[in-house]
Amino acid sequence: LVLSEGMSVMEFGSQNNIANPVLKKVLGLETKSDLQKPLESFGLNKEELQSRINKASALEAEHESKNWVKIPVKFGAWFIFLGLVFFMVRRDKITPGTRKALYLTAVILFGIILGSDPSPMGTVKDALHLYGSKKVIFPPRMIALSVFLLIVFLANKFICSWGCQLGTLQDLIFRLNRNPKDTKGVLPQYKMPFRFSNGLRISFFVVFTIIAFGWALDIIDPIDPFKVYKPGVLSAAGGTFIGCVLAVSLFVYRPWCQLFCPFGLVGWLVEKISIFKIKVDYETCVACEACAKACPSTVMGAILKQDRIIPDCFACGTCMNVCPTGSIKMLAGKRSKPPADKFTRVK
Repeated sequence: LVLSEGMSVMEFGSQNNIANPVLKKVLGLETKSDLQKPLESFGLNKEELQSRINKASALEAEHESKNWVKIPVKFGAWFIFLGLVFFMVRRDKITPGTRKALYLTAVILFGIILGSDPSPMGTVKDALHLYGSKKVIFPPRMIALSVFLLIVFLANKFICSWGCQLGTLQDLIFRLNRNPKDTKGVLPQYKMPFRFSNGLRISFFVVFTIIAFGWALDIIDPIDPFKVYKPGVLSAAGGTFIGCVLAVSLFVYRPWCQLFCPFGLVGWLVEKISIFKIKVDYETCVACEACAKACPSTVMGAILKQDRIIPDCFACGTCMNVCPTGSIKMLAGKRSKPPADKFTRVK
């Protein structure tokens, strides 16, 4: 910082290229006349000034980087769209055809038209990196994160399932490699063991956080798959990585969500207490396990038998489509456990 005896606030800002809004936040200026006050009158040493300026500048840069017209429009569209899909899932109106159409709609609306930002992942990733590098919290981002987590709490991971522009793109690609009934892949599809996928996701989250706090680096940014909606900022390495993620999506269900996504991990924890979730009526269930076979991941097998940790459920409704007795619904309340011999009886 350029700092000299008797320097006014205005001179200090001019000499150091610090905008007036930043000076106002740093020094608590109330009127324009405060710009003429001597800098010494605020009782801050050079180190304190530098720290405050860095934090205020970081917040100002965050604010300036946002489209404050598009953001509320996008959240409004999310509420309407997710409300419609919730109504359809609750009434078992999601067919293989409508599922793909809804995913395509989400990709076009929330990705192509309304862009990569905001996104569920960005609220966690950017919050950690900003605090790790600048030691500040951007309040609007925390509001967005709270809204996303509230949606997860209300309806099992619904923002990831049907609203996330990257999640729906991966899901749409996965469904393109499925038979007409959406029960299995045309080409072989692989269900990752949850211990592997979640173990990698937790490890990646820990490494990301350590590097963000220790070295002020965002290791996701160069390969951020949400940049698929902003290709002009992609590097060759980033584009190659994203291309691989999307290609793998034909054969593995939502690879980014299951293996790397920071919000996916946080959302998985919150979905444990979700109000509405996929539930099984064991009074009418015939233990055919068609739901577990058709499910794109291992989650329905865990929900059905309640014998292990339940992975991420993306509330896609595939299990509801294939159940021959209509025993699977999205309902409020705690999941019940199956009778002890439900899946060991001789059929």
